[in-house]
Amino acid sequence: MMQVMTQWIVGVSLSVLLVLAMGVSVSAAAPGGPVGLIFDTDMGNDIDDALALSVIHALETRGECKLLAVTSSKDNKFSAPFVDAVNTFYGRGDIPIGVVRDGKEKGDGTYLRPVCEARDGDSLRYPHKLMSGEDAPEAVGLLRKVLAAQPDGSVILVVVGFSTNPARLLDSKADEHSPLSGAELVAKKCRLLSNMAGHFAEGKKHKEYNIVLDIPAAQKVYDEWPTPIVTSGYEIGVAITYPATSIERDFNYVPHHPVAAAYRAYMKFPYDRPTWDLTSVLYAVRPDRDYFGLSAPGVIAADAEGVTTHAPQADGGHRFLIATPEQIIRVREALVQLASQPPCAKP
Repeated sequence: MMQVMTQWIVGVSLSVLLVLAMGVSVSAAAPGGPVGLIFDTDMGNDIDDALALSVIHALETRGECKLLAVTSSKDNKFSAPFVDAVNTFYGRGDIPIGVVRDGKEKGDGTYLRPVCEARDGDSLRYPHKLMSGEDAPEAVGLLRKVLAAQPDGSVILVVVGFSTNPARLLDSKADEHSPLSGAELVAKKCRLLSNMAGHFAEGKKHKEYNIVLDIPAAQKVYDEWPTPIVTSGYEIGVAITYPATSIERDFNYVPHHPVAAAYRAYMKFPYDRPTWDLTSVLYAVRPDRDYFGLSAPGVIAADAEGVTTHAPQADGGHRFLIATPEQIIRVREALVQLASQPPCAKP
């Protein structure tokens, strides 16, 4: 399988950026240790975000990644508490959570409030310490704090919502956490951006939601992000659906599971749902398992209407995922096993 180059060499000079943009093929997995992961999500807009977070926790239990922080691009008071409830369920309630301020999307959605407010008597059914997103730190400040504390070239940022937070990170200034600008800090600490956005099926144009909701932010990230980018397009998640039968049968190891409860609350059950966000997580942590193919190197752009294009270019740093029928079967099986894995149960 063609693999995206992800070994980020420290420094931000133009010559280094050009070297990294070339078609060098290396693994995104850190040699000898788990992948340091930051998860940026619009939790609450679709159920795939919740399933993707479950997959991350399963991969951390297996020693394959370390979830450093979660940031929400959804400016809603229940988004962060839901994330906290899921993290707590998986035994990791100390993971820092940040929230966008003055974000583009503020609605409750259908599953955040029911899970966050569910009670058994006087106790929360799904315990969480963070009771409102208004009490969480601002997302960009948290991103800077977490990145500054990590080894150089070690972090993969997984963005499965709109690009508001990473775009603002690029624009951020030196602060108490780092004397570097946002772009410099990203170039020094990150080695890959794995995002779910856009649409790359040949001959089709689709104004994908994660792009359209904040077009200027998406344009900025694709134009200025200083590390390689691998994008999972709309067509990938649509081709690989998460089965309702898994929710019915695989999450019953506890009487109440926050992600299964959210899945049932999201829309009329039973239903199979595309795995958009899960695919970006799976590629970020397991790039070398032949779950996906990759496009040729190139440059991704978003136009004024939110339509994405990929222009092949030998020294381009952007690629998108491709999946064969055989890979679709393998990815679905892997995602079901990971999303439904019990907390702290090492296989």
